[in-house]
Amino acid sequence: MTTHRVHHRTTTVRGHEVYYREAGPEDAPVLLLLHGFPSSSHMFRDLIPLLAGRYRVIAPDHIGFGRSARPDASHFSYTFAELARITNEFTEQLGLKRFALYVQDYGAPIGLRLALAHPDRVSAIVTQNGNAYEEGLGAEAWAPVKALIAERTPETEAPVREIYSLDGIKWQYLHGVPERLRELVGPDAYERDAADIARPGQTEIQLDLISDYGSNFALYPAFQEYFRTSRVPLLAVWGGHDEIFVPAGALAFQRDLPEAEVHLLPTGHFALETHADQIAGLIDDFLGRTLPAARPHD
Repeated sequence: MTTHRVHHRTTTVRGHEVYYREAGPEDAPVLLLLHGFPSSSHMFRDLIPLLAGRYRVIAPDHIGFGRSARPDASHFSYTFAELARITNEFTEQLGLKRFALYVQDYGAPIGLRLALAHPDRVSAIVTQNGNAYEEGLGAEAWAPVKALIAERTPETEAPVREIYSLDGIKWQYLHGVPERLRELVGPDAYERDAADIARPGQTEIQLDLISDYGSNFALYPAFQEYFRTSRVPLLAVWGGHDEIFVPAGALAFQRDLPEAEVHLLPTGHFALETHADQIAGLIDDFLGRTLPAARPHD
């Protein structure tokens, strides 16, 4: 059996360096992995080798995250529309004419904006705690964010800033993870993310971006109409104990896509930390049926 090594690459999009991980045969079906807050393509470090035997797996860091460029917030528009445009141009630079999407957290509205713009390019969607429905928003977790979206002031920014602390990021990784599985969550993941968010200028970047999250709420009806009209094959593999994007958001996909496959896993928001093997198996089965060209490469 061939081991497909992970390559660490960069390209330039609109003058900004975009870092990405890539593995798998160039002629295999493409799976584009889009990470969420506060992580980067690092969140896919265990998943990529598990899928690279059948797929060309590509995972970029969004602008402002990970090893990609972090232009100052005063010179770059940190909005989900802009990150989607960058991601779209990234796929075009790499010549990706058709691909399946894996989306998590922030990656969901970015990926779904790509799908709205180019529905013919998206062959399937895997969503892991990547929301597109109002009922998927955990009330307590989203209350301070909705207040910030409604009116950005020092008072509404204050509770959101706590999300960017080490304790706030650690909570995202560990909350909802059963005690018996907590030893699987390596502290390097949340400590790495916290160190990235603590870099100069990052608070302003992240506040700008989360303040724009309301633009995604406004697109939820369009996302749902896309599901109904495209009938895109969709697999939801969801940390069922997540209080940020709650299980109702996973089940809601079946309202617009009755054939959507939904699996609620006994873990939290960053399900790959504890269930990478199981998620890889579900993806391989799903895409193996959805994309019949996906065959093992020796």
